[in-house]
Amino acid sequence: MTPRAIQWIKSLCAVLLGFTFYYSLMPQLPPAARHRAMTLDLGVLVAGWFCLCMYGMIEMGALLSRWLRVRK
Repeated sequence: MTPRAIQWIKSLCAVLLGFTFYYSLMPQLPPAARHRAMTLDLGVLVAGWFCLCMYGMIEMGALLSRWLRVRK
């Protein structure tokens, strides 16, 4: 697999996981942080933040995996 394909898969997983967490937690979020359809609001920023956090976790897991493999 090419590095670009791996990067694309990581990004796709981050977006899917981020939005899954956001929409599952949306009822507990404050009203200002809830996304309303077809509007640009704070909810879009919060959902993007969830995706960014998921991407960071995926990259950290990949880095940890590489580090453990080299260490053996």
